[in-house]
Amino acid sequence: MNERIRILATSDVHAYCYPNSYSTGKEENCGYAKLSSLISLLRDENTLLIDNGDNLSGAPIATWHYLAEEEKISPMTRIMKHMKYDYINLGNHDFDRGAEQLMKHLENVGAPCITSNASYRNTPFGPTYVIREIAGKKIALFGIITSTVAFQQRRRNTRHMTFRDAVETAEKTVSLIRRLENPDLLICVYHGGFERDLNTGEPIRRIDGENQGYEIMKTVPGIDILITGHQHNSRCGTLFGKVYTQTESHGRSLACVDIEFNDEGKPVIEPRILKTDTDADEEILEIAKEAEEKTQKWLDTPLGTTDLDLLITDPMQARLHKTPLITLVNRAVMEATGADIVGNTLPSNAIGLHHHITTRDIVNTYLYRNNYILKKITGKVLREYLEKCAEFWTIRGGHITVSPRFISTYTKYHRYDMADGITYTIKVSNDVGSRITELKYRGEDITDDIEFTIAVDNYRASGGGEYDMFRHLETLGIGQSNNLELLTDYIMTHDPLQIEHTENIQIIL
Repeated sequence: MNERIRILATSDVHAYCYPNSYSTGKEENCGYAKLSSLISLLRDENTLLIDNGDNLSGAPIATWHYLAEEEKISPMTRIMKHMKYDYINLGNHDFDRGAEQLMKHLENVGAPCITSNASYRNTPFGPTYVIREIAGKKIALFGIITSTVAFQQRRRNTRHMTFRDAVETAEKTVSLIRRLENPDLLICVYHGGFERDLNTGEPIRRIDGENQGYEIMKTVPGIDILITGHQHNSRCGTLFGKVYTQTESHGRSLACVDIEFNDEGKPVIEPRILKTDTDADEEILEIAKEAEEKTQKWLDTPLGTTDLDLLITDPMQARLHKTPLITLVNRAVMEATGADIVGNTLPSNAIGLHHHITTRDIVNTYLYRNNYILKKITGKVLREYLEKCAEFWTIRGGHITVSPRFISTYTKYHRYDMADGITYTIKVSNDVGSRITELKYRGEDITDDIEFTIAVDNYRASGGGEYDMFRHLETLGIGQSNNLELLTDYIMTHDPLQIEHTENIQIIL
């Protein structure tokens, strides 16, 4: 065997810098500070450190930064520069703040961007591929991003940008590299995940181009290692002769791939996913200290009070029996947009609102900043939307529970919406597509041809989460306030907060 080559990869850190929970304040094994310590233990002169995107939004420190100090270089950018990444790929959430903030990050992060299938003003974010020589071996790398970014993002965030299909790009790039470079090792860094079960090949969700990792491994010959992300799962292995990795979100794990070459010159590859259970890097903590302290002060800003029970203690029951929190959120959106109907998801890790409501409550409930889009919808499409929501449920052991296809390493609660402005019944024992047995607006049955206005967030409005029916509906308006601003204003102007909770959704066997 020759010298060992090591690839370290992070992905989907989502701006978590300090290793602490923003809900409880307790230390957790997450964030850049712990990642940095682990990387320092593993890194040597034969190591490449790669990031696979989604760093600029998610944690409250990112929200505070862009609200209060967006003219400055973000703490996430400064931390990544300090960690001396060799290459970075872009993720879909790196576009959340638009081109100006993204370009500021790329100009100051101190590492080349290798995203090759996305362009801004006709200039690719990264080269077609890069070549590095390590331990006497020629290594080729290229980066690609899920090509559905354009649909998932607000249009203004991706203006003048184009995104090419990930599989097509991989096919052309690998063919070119193998023909021109004859590398000893070829690595594809893909901000996307797997659309199919890796054991059976069966679809785990609708095949829509968002997660094409399985197809890349099966149909694109010549790749040795596929580094994936986006889905926030922890896994690694070998499939179709290719090694793959994927890490958890928020910096909870690190991908470590060791490569040695046997006497025939063939790579022997060992992938591992390592937990970030080290001590925090004090230098990283210092870089983020000022921004973190200001963020904590902002999070503790009092907004109002309520006697309502708006906490989420049981995520299953909060959806099976619609939580009053969703009634509140939908009411706030309805008041702001004038929509007849509002549909909202409750994110998987939503905390809810305490009796003394602070900014922390809202940020911990709706982690990502989305705006609401007003659409025109017919009764027919409304029913299609609700049928898609109803797919979330199944029956097991005589009880209603979450369908297995919405469970991987965590339950994808964010794929289920609850609507207000209407009343409806979901009969889970009926076949998928025929579960909405009652659907009424102001006590009257809704027919296919009747028209309404409906407000959903920009992710749903773009078809995100398999809700394609929204993508082609006529847009009537785009909210100027994101969900944080909208809920903050509503709570402050309705203090003390009182709402009449409507149990308008019945879910039955």
